[in-house]
Amino acid sequence: MSVFGAYSQYYDLLYKDKDYTGEAAYVRSLIERYHSGARSVLDLGCGTGRHALLLAESGYQMTGVDRSEDMLNAANSQLSSASPELARRLASSGAAPKFLQGDLRSVRTGQKYDVVVSLFHVMSYQTSNDDLKAALLTFKEHLLPGGVAIFDCWYGPAVLTEHATPRTRHLESDRIALVRSAEPVLRPNQNCVDVNYRILITDKHSGAVQELRETHVMRYLFSPEVELLLEASGMALQDSAEFMTNKPLGVDTWSAVFVATARA
Repeated sequence: MSVFGAYSQYYDLLYKDKDYTGEAAYVRSLIERYHSGARSVLDLGCGTGRHALLLAESGYQMTGVDRSEDMLNAANSQLSSASPELARRLASSGAAPKFLQGDLRSVRTGQKYDVVVSLFHVMSYQTSNDDLKAALLTFKEHLLPGGVAIFDCWYGPAVLTEHATPRTRHLESDRIALVRSAEPVLRPNQNCVDVNYRILITDKHSGAVQELRETHVMRYLFSPEVELLLEASGMALQDSAEFMTNKPLGVDTWSAVFVATARA
């Protein structure tokens, strides 16, 4: 089963406690700091569209791209179920997001944007050097001169210092009960962690149980390699910090954010 295949059906339940509102506000603060006049934003790996919709509420003209049809169906469902007040606001501002299917390593929307973002560790799913180079070229190809790229990822010093540990989550909705266990395996010579998921979904009405097993391979990155890859892609690193806190990167920083600008 492919990554985020059946998984996408339960994605929003798994991350129902994720602070999408706070994260969108944080990304907006980075956009305002590094490109205060930005109007258009491309969200690569937009998932179910939560960040894109929140940024659209702020007035940005959003385009979201994801390779999962299931994720995009969920994104469009959220858009269609927006409140009448929000729908009117998006329509009047011209900022209603649109969602397209594509792989961030190869997609070309035919448009240029002020800002390209890729959030929730999408860049860590680019596990080979070729994947990373292709993804960053997609950033560059879609940025207007002087445009800003923003992405977060697993940060190598923290991964190697603290190590990923097994964990289990228990979640429920009106319809299902879900138990997800994660068993990480470090592959230091590849700068990757294999996160082996076992997901048990119980239908609370019928008692039927479904089991899913998936492995998400996560690449952890280091500041010097990010700077080098950005340079090779025609972009210049402007800043890096801990995602959400802006604390300097260190051995306890699991989630790093990098900000770069496109050269003319």
